[in-house]
Amino acid sequence: MPFAGSVHAASSPDLVSFGVGAYDSIVFQESTDTPRNRSLDLRLEYRFGYSLLPFTEPYAQIHPWLGVETTIDGMLFGGGGFLADFKLGPVVLTPSVGLGFWRRGGSKNLGSALEFRSQIEVGYEFDNQMRVSAYLSHISNAGITQKNPGVNTAGGYLHIPFNTLFGGW
Repeated sequence: MPFAGSVHAASSPDLVSFGVGAYDSIVFQESTDTPRNRSLDLRLEYRFGYSLLPFTEPYAQIHPWLGVETTIDGMLFGGGGFLADFKLGPVVLTPSVGLGFWRRGGSKNLGSALEFRSQIEVGYEFDNQMRVSAYLSHISNAGITQKNPGVNTAGGYLHIPFNTLFGGW
C-alpha cells in the first residue's frame, strides 16, 4: 500500500481515477426554473484497494476514496467518502457517497461550503485491473441551508492501478 497501512489485506489494487464529464448537465434536471451553469468537469481521485468490511467481500468490497473535482469555470470540490464495488465478472457497479468542501467559482451557487456527493458508476474491469466506467453524480448540501439547488454531472472515468502508474514507489 502506498499510503496508510491497511488493517486488512488488499483485495483490489489502489486506483488512481481520472474523470471528465458535463457539470450541471441536463441529466436528471431537478427543475426547469433553476438556471444551469454547464461546464466541463474534471476529476482526480484516489481509491484505496483495501476492503473496510472483509465479511462483505463475497458480494461487495467497501473502499474509502479521496478526490478533487473542478470545472473550467473555477468550481472546486475536495472531499472523500466510501464506495462499494459490486463485481459481476468484468462488469463493476459502484455506488458511492462522500462529503467535502466546495467553492463556487463561476458555477451555480449551491448554498453552502459543505456539500455531499452521491454517485453511481457502471464500468468494465480489464484483466490488468484497469477500468473504464460511466457515472452519474449529484452534489448538494442536503438541505442544511435554505438554498439547495444541487448539481448533476454525467461523465466517464479511467481507473488505473497505482502500481501501474508509479510502480517504483
